Amino acid sequence: MKGKNPREWIDFAKRVLDIEIEGIEEVKKNLGREFYSAIKIIAHCKGRVVVTGIGKSGLVGRKIAATLSSTGTPAFFLHPVEGAHGDLGMITKDDVVLAISNSGETDELNAIMPVLKTLGLKIIAMTSRKDSTLAKLSDVVLSIAVPREACTLNLAPTASTTATLALGDALAVALTKWKEFKKEDFKLYHPGGELGRRLALDIDEIMHKDNLPLVKLGTSMKEAIEILDEYGLGSVIIVDEVSKLQGIITDGDIRRMIVRNRLNLSEPVDIYMTINPKFGREKQRGAELLNLMEQAEITVLPIVDDNMVVKGVVHLHDILGKGKIKINGA
Repeated sequence: MKGKNPREWIDFAKRVLDIEIEGIEEVKKNLGREFYSAIKIIAHCKGRVVVTGIGKSGLVGRKIAATLSSTGTPAFFLHPVEGAHGDLGMITKDDVVLAISNSGETDELNAIMPVLKTLGLKIIAMTSRKDSTLAKLSDVVLSIAVPREACTLNLAPTASTTATLALGDALAVALTKWKEFKKEDFKLYHPGGELGRRLALDIDEIMHKDNLPLVKLGTSMKEAIEILDEYGLGSVIIVDEVSKLQGIITDGDIRRMIVRNRLNLSEPVDIYMTINPKFGREKQRGAELLNLMEQAEITVLPIVDDNMVVKGVVHLHDILGKGKIKINGA
């Protein structure tokens, strides 16, 4: 066709697009209850969606992870080779894996699947072959099989990657409906939105400063629990006579004490508190403290001055926007 008239090139491009559309139609036709199973697993995930794949599938996976994250489903992309060399340490037992491979026989990807299974993670596969190694290692299989590639040699991933991307969008959009994700929520996840603004603020502009759940060393556990219940921040902060930070007790700590039959309400908080707890400082940014809280897996953080005197308390929801964002669950 080289050198021929423009109309022929336009017609050629339309044929390519027809093949791409044909691929999406095929994936649509093959969609069944496994799609419901996939969104149910992700919606109830307490952690993040770990998207993984290599080559063109990896590039598509990065976009799917970005779309999930920006629409209320925390996700990140993990390169399978990097995963095999230490990055699997980023994954927690609460995460869900979305593994992408057209053939289902990608060695680098399948090499890490048994480890993920051992960790007890749910694995959702996107592959064109339901009898593939990847499919057999997965809990749910979503078909991305297409009749042919748009490439004239039927070799370069074209229609198959388009169909995979479209199916990823279907997952993300279905999850927004499941979680009742709204326009206001979407704005919070984007630079310049409310979340971006709050993350850029000094923490003393967000934190609780008055009527703090503070108790002094020597206070009984009974009184501390009453304070914890009254203030509703999920913790009590233990201070000394001059309000310097000494420790913290959370509602989670209380539950564990009860389950282990180790709680004596008449004993002082000194016995039960976590000493040297994590803390933030005035003038630190919301983004910095959010990162600290996520790494430590905590939801409440005392804020102190240079003398370790407690000046405030910040809850995770204060940084994220008073709990307006439905991140996980139905």
